[in-house]
Amino acid sequence: MEGDSMFKLLKTFRTVYETKNFSKAAETLFISQPAVSNQVKQLEEELDIVLFIRSGRQEMTATKQADILYHHLLNLTDDWEDILQALKTQSIPKATCKIIASNTFAVHYLPELMKELVQYFPEVSFVLEMDNSEVVLEKIEKHQAHFGFIEKPLITETAVRQEILNDELVHAGDLSSELWLVREESSGVYHYTERYFLENNLSPKKMIIKNNEIIIRCLDKGIGQSIVSKKALTKKINWHSLDQGYQRKFYLIKRDRIESTQLQEIAHFINTHFQKAEQPFLN
Repeated sequence: MEGDSMFKLLKTFRTVYETKNFSKAAETLFISQPAVSNQVKQLEEELDIVLFIRSGRQEMTATKQADILYHHLLNLTDDWEDILQALKTQSIPKATCKIIASNTFAVHYLPELMKELVQYFPEVSFVLEMDNSEVVLEKIEKHQAHFGFIEKPLITETAVRQEILNDELVHAGDLSSELWLVREESSGVYHYTERYFLENNLSPKKMIIKNNEIIIRCLDKGIGQSIVSKKALTKKINWHSLDQGYQRKFYLIKRDRIESTQLQEIAHFINTHFQKAEQPFLN
């Protein structure tokens, strides 16, 4: 099989693997659903393996062989993109470092880190993004970002996760207010808030706010009370400490394979940065 044909089959496989659905893959690739099925079948025949167990007309479950192929395909895609860029520029390409972080980290910790990164790595082009912890992990696993920062100890088999610092949560705002400002269920802070309600036998009036910054601005204006990061407090917001159970951890997640020397140096720099800043808190 010629290279172009194999690349096409591998691209189709990657899309099917990520969507777990032939129709969704077809929509993403702008081809028909039968074409997607045929290309997956052709790849299976070419490799003499089964990649998906069909459980319905369009639904399927990936096999262990598919997991292995997908993992190596991500690394192959990274290498190929670097090669194409080098050929276009006729030089070693300028490194791009994509960093994605959950809300609190992105707003209150990432700028401090970036101040040093842009100083020590002026030749690197940084791209920053913010999303919830689950999306951060997903993008790292799919090689859509190089480094991620999350506030949940999410399990991953295809990325490296390591604890980097502690973040103290506090009870803040108008403590006499009947209104509680609460994050959505997918947020890490939500679970600490629900624990607080349970421990104190509370069933308060709630306002769901899907952004930490909005909660802080509301508290600053005297609206309601909430469980928030101490790091996010303004001088106007009243607060008091909670027990050790409200110390959450932040984690660095990264690809398990980093070939670029510059990205390896950035990874080391990030680790060193937080070891210096949070050494008393690390186990």
